[in-house]
Amino acid sequence: MTILATVIVLGVLIFVHELGHFWAAKSVGIEVQRFSIGLGPKLFGFKRGETDYVLSMIPLGGYVKMGGMDDEVMERIEGGAVPERVPSDRDFDQKPIWARTLVISAGVIMNMLFAFAVYSFVAARWGITEYASTRIGTVVAESLPPGTEALATVEPGSRVVRIDGEDTRNWGDIVSGLYTAEPGSLTVELVEPTRSIAISVPADEAERSRLAGALQPWIEAGAGSVVPGSPAETAGLEAGDRIVSVAGVPTQSWWDLVREIESKPGQRVEITVSREGRELVRAVNVGSEEETRDGATVTVGKIGVGPPNSEMTYTRASIGEALVHGYRETVAVTSLILGFLKDLVTGGISPRSVGSIVTIGEASGQAAQAGFEVFLRFMALFSVNLAVLNLLPIPVLDGGHLLFLAIEAVRGGRGLTAQQRLEWSNVGFIIIVGIMLWALSNDFLRLVGL
Repeated sequence: MTILATVIVLGVLIFVHELGHFWAAKSVGIEVQRFSIGLGPKLFGFKRGETDYVLSMIPLGGYVKMGGMDDEVMERIEGGAVPERVPSDRDFDQKPIWARTLVISAGVIMNMLFAFAVYSFVAARWGITEYASTRIGTVVAESLPPGTEALATVEPGSRVVRIDGEDTRNWGDIVSGLYTAEPGSLTVELVEPTRSIAISVPADEAERSRLAGALQPWIEAGAGSVVPGSPAETAGLEAGDRIVSVAGVPTQSWWDLVREIESKPGQRVEITVSREGRELVRAVNVGSEEETRDGATVTVGKIGVGPPNSEMTYTRASIGEALVHGYRETVAVTSLILGFLKDLVTGGISPRSVGSIVTIGEASGQAAQAGFEVFLRFMALFSVNLAVLNLLPIPVLDGGHLLFLAIEAVRGGRGLTAQQRLEWSNVGFIIIVGIMLWALSNDFLRLVGL
C-alpha cells in the first residue's frame, strides 16, 4: 500500500507540474524535445511528433527539454552529451522574457491549480469539514471588535447552543452565525454554565471576520503529532499522548497547553502525559521562537507538537461554496508551508524536521489507509508543497530559472551566458543533492531511534 501510494502521489504531481511547462511551451511556439517523468537514464518511452515522451529511472522529479535550453537541461547535468544544434526562432532563448517567464512559472501554477481543484472537489463531494462540537476552547479577547467585549467573559468549556435564536449544531454554525449576522444587537446563548450574552455586531465585514475568529473551538490537550527532531520528540513525547500538566499546571484544553508552553521559552519543564492508562513525566527543553503579535516582536516557547484530532462533521456545500473553500484551503496551506520554511531558516524548527522520500512514503501510505478523501487532501497539500519548494531561488529549480530571467530583465535584455547558466546550474544541482542527503540522513537517524 505504501509503495503504491507513494508512486501515485509522486507520479501524478510530477506529471501535473511538467504538463504545465509543456502546455505553456507549446502555447508560445517553443520546440519541446522531451517530456520526462523521472530523472536519469531512460527506462522506456515513445515519440509523437517532435517530442520524446519518456519514463526515467530516478522517480524524484521530471523535466521538459526545450530547444535553446541545452545549457541547462537535466540531461547535461547528468553527464550526457549535448548534440550540436542549429539556432531556431522556436528556441526558448529566442522568445521574449514574458513568454519564458510564463513557461517557467507554468509548473508551479499547475500544482497550485491542482490543489485548488482537489480541495474544491472534496468540499463539493463530501462537504466542508467542521468541528462537531460547539464547545469553546478559548476567546482571543484582543481580537474582539468594539461592542462584543462581553464574549471575553465566556468560560472555557462552555457550549454555544443558540446564536440570535438559531440552534448551533457544529462549529461552522457558530462562525457563520457571527460572520453573517445583521449589524446590531445579537444574543449568544450558552450552557455549562447556562447564560446569555448580548453583543453588538459591527457593520464592517473585516470586523465581523475578527469577531468570528476570536472564538476558538475546544481541543483536548495532547500531542496529535510530534515534529521529528523537536524538543518534544527528544524528550520522548509521542503522538497520541494526552498532556495532563506542564510544570505542575493542569492542562485541560489545547489552548491551556499552548499558553503554558509559550510562557516558558528556553526553560526546562516537566510535562506529565497520560499514555495507555499510565502517567509519565518527561523533562522537555522548551525551544524559543520570535513572533510578531500586535505589531511587537515577542519570544514564545515551542516544543514541536500538533493538536490532536477532534471529532469532525461535514456540512454540504454548493459548487460556489466549494470553490470558495478550495481557494481558502489552498491559501491556508501555502501560508503554513511558507511559515515552516521561515521557521526552518530562522531556527524556529529543528533541521531534523526535514524528511526525504521515506517520510513522503510513510505519509502517503498513512493517508491512503485513512481513505480516499484523506488521500486526495494529502495530494493537494503535497502539490502546494511542491509548488512552493520549486520557487526557491536555486538554479535547476524553477525559482532559479526565474532568477536568471529577472537578472536579464534588470540588465535590459542582457542575460547570463550559456556557460554561466551551466555553471550555476551545476551549483544548484550540488545544493539539491546536499538537501536530499540531509533529508535522507534525518530519516535514517529517526528509523534507528536517534
